[in-house]
Amino acid sequence: MKFTPALTLSELASLIGAEFDGDPGFPVTGLNEIHMVEPGDLTFVDHPKYYDKALNSKATTVLINKRVERPEGKALVFHDKPFDAFISLILRFRPFEQALATISPSASIGEGTVIQPGAFIGNHVTIGRNCLIHSNVSIYDHCVIGDDVIIHANTVLGADAYYFQRRPEGYRKFESCGRVIIGNRVEIGALCSIDKGVTGDTIIDDGTKMDNHCQVGHDSYIGRNCLIGSHAAIAGVTRIEDDVILWGRVAINKDLVIGKGAVILATSAVDKSIEGGKTYFGAPVDDVRKKWRELAALRNLPAFMEEVRSRLG
Repeated sequence: MKFTPALTLSELASLIGAEFDGDPGFPVTGLNEIHMVEPGDLTFVDHPKYYDKALNSKATTVLINKRVERPEGKALVFHDKPFDAFISLILRFRPFEQALATISPSASIGEGTVIQPGAFIGNHVTIGRNCLIHSNVSIYDHCVIGDDVIIHANTVLGADAYYFQRRPEGYRKFESCGRVIIGNRVEIGALCSIDKGVTGDTIIDDGTKMDNHCQVGHDSYIGRNCLIGSHAAIAGVTRIEDDVILWGRVAINKDLVIGKGAVILATSAVDKSIEGGKTYFGAPVDDVRKKWRELAALRNLPAFMEEVRSRLG
C-alpha cells in the first residue's frame, strides 16, 4: 500500500509513538510485507529469526523491536510491538469504509459493462469496458477489473486475507489493505473466492479462465492464459506462471512457484515449487510418468508378496 502523499520518518514515528534512527525527513512512501517490499516501503520485524532478512530487504524503513545498527541508506523505527504498530498504520490509512449503495458512486464502470441485479460493487472499484458481472457477485473496495471480463454468480473478489498472528490470548488479525487486480479477457466461474493482498495485490493476468468453486489466497499471482479447474485451492503468495493448467481439486501450498506451461492433473497436491513444461500428478505431485509407474508397482505388490510367501512356504 502506498501513502499519498508520502510520509517523513519523523511523521511516521509520531503516528505510532516510536523512536527512530535516521534523517527525520527520510521519505516513507508505503508499507508492505517482507516478501512484497520495494524501495521506499516500510516493513516490520518482531522476531530475531527474521531480523537479517528484514534489514537486508529492499525495504528502506524497518519497524523493529530491538535497537540494532542501522544499515546504510535505510531508516529504523523502534517499537515494542511492531506488528501492532504496523496494523495501526493500515487501519489509519485504509480504514473500513461502509457501503451506502449496492453500486458505490465512487466506483468507475466502463462503457458496455453489464451488471446483473443483486451484484455488489464496493467503494473505489474500477471495472473496464464490455464486462459481464452476474447476479450476487461481490466486488470489495479498491478492486481493479480489466476489459471483457466475465464473473459468474456468487463469486467474491477482495475478501480479507486469511492471515493471523498467534498470541497467548488468541489470534490477532493482520488487517488487509491490498487489492485484487483482474486483467483483460479473464473469466471467473461461479462461487469462487479471490482474496485481496495483505499489503500488496492478488493478480489474475490476461486471458486466464477459472472454473467454479476456486479459491485464490492473498498476494498470489496467476499468469496469462492459465486454466484453473473447479475446486482448485491456491494458497497465499503463490506464483503461477503463464499457460499453466490446473485440473479439478488441485491444491497448492503457499509461497510456491508453478513454472510456465506446467500441467497438474486432477486431485493432485503441490508441496514444493515445480518446473514448467511438464505434466504432474499425485499427492505430493511428481512427474506423471514416474507417478504412474509407482501406482502400477503398488497394484502388483499384493501378487508379488503372495508369490514370495508361496516360494518361502
